[in-house]
Amino acid sequence: ITAVLVLLMIPAGLIMVQVFIASAVVAVAVVVGLVLRRRQQVAAPTQVHQALPAQLDRADFAATQPWLVVVFSSASCHTCADVVRKAGVLESDEVGVVDVEFTANRQLHLKYRIDAVPIVVVADAQGVVHAGFVGLVTATDLWAAVAEARQPGSSPEPELGQ
Repeated sequence: ITAVLVLLMIPAGLIMVQVFIASAVVAVAVVVGLVLRRRQQVAAPTQVHQALPAQLDRADFAATQPWLVVVFSSASCHTCADVVRKAGVLESDEVGVVDVEFTANRQLHLKYRIDAVPIVVVADAQGVVHAGFVGLVTATDLWAAVAEARQPGSSPEPELGQ
């Protein structure tokens, strides 16, 4: 009987040794993985880039003045209403101002790949964009950018809207 018990205990002892070895291997692998993860530099998350259109098709906009200020906006955007109001003051015989609201003009937002609002662009008679802003813009900066586009050298900060 003692011999049978010894034979039964040996396999159980081997199983315990195997379980211990497997546990040790897993623990070492976890520690190595954690060390390697801490050493590895994590890249910054990808940032969305709101690009301004470089060229507008003037036929897309009702304004016929030589200069065009386009505000891409959304009715649900509170900042947009402020930017549209600031741009509206620029309306004159030389400067047309157009609000391209998203729900009313979705096709133009898609055509010019507008993925954030408000976006303001200042374009000449050929539709070449000379200045633009993404997000909130002060009236002073917007007006100075339009003045600089229309008459280079007229603004003390010619880089506005670039």
